Amino acid sequence: MPTPKIFACKQSQSLAKDIAKSYGLPLGNIITSTYSDGEFQPSFEESVRGCRVFLIGSTHPSSDNLMELLLMCDAAKRASARHITAVIPYFGWARQDRKDKPRVPIAAKLIAKMLETAGATRIITMDLHADQIQGFFEKPVDHLYASTIFLPYLKSLKLDNLTIASPDMGGSKRAYAYSKALSSDVVICYKQREKANIISHMELIGDVKGKNVVLVDDMVDTAGTLTKAADLMIERGALSVRAICTHPIMSGSAFERLENSKLQELIVTDSIPLGQESPKLKVLTCATLFADVMTSVHENESISSKFLM
Repeated sequence: MPTPKIFACKQSQSLAKDIAKSYGLPLGNIITSTYSDGEFQPSFEESVRGCRVFLIGSTHPSSDNLMELLLMCDAAKRASARHITAVIPYFGWARQDRKDKPRVPIAAKLIAKMLETAGATRIITMDLHADQIQGFFEKPVDHLYASTIFLPYLKSLKLDNLTIASPDMGGSKRAYAYSKALSSDVVICYKQREKANIISHMELIGDVKGKNVVLVDDMVDTAGTLTKAADLMIERGALSVRAICTHPIMSGSAFERLENSKLQELIVTDSIPLGQESPKLKVLTCATLFADVMTSVHENESISSKFLM
């Protein structure tokens, strides 16, 4: 079985280096040429013929990040790679997974088709915004759960009167899975949006008085929902509020909101590179998780343990 080769998109260089180190291989050599108008062209500077190629890159905006991954898939296909596995720690555009009003796209489906057309023969990703996105692909999708990273950290905190919370109704399944693993209670936040990223009203379903609360979500964008939920819970008598969010998008005023909120700690992974730091931010690496799964995929071993909450 030929040794696999690992390549990184520009936006995920740091994480890819850690994944490659954990895997036990160096990153492959790739050069990106850029034209004066912004058009770019990635080039593999070593042979990939007959190899399994792992291409690591999160697809958060700007769209250049997605385009780079697509171009690398196409280049590997045309260079006769045997398998092309797109390793996407954060699968961007996933919030557009259905038509929630007339005349809008289903971007997640479109991107799935684009990746397959570009040449990806397998997808490895983590904590999709909606589980059903796996069904948008005709190729195998290994959907990993960051709970394998977060749960050991939560247990190490040894919090008394622990309660898991979901910041919205859509995340209740995830919250219940964490509560089952930690033998804790669950509370749910009910929110109404005025428009995207703007919350008009929020209510709490459940009791948090005297509890140490951990909010669980798949991503944190503007941090509006999380910080509003944390402030509400402290008002309702919670002893402390932490949050676990797999993908730290942290756009707009997110860092400012985090600093001014009642959140004691925001725990995230390094699936997306962070633009700045905060004393309230705790980053746990997902490099070992991806390296272990990539090894199992290459050696045709089971990875079902990585799917469990």
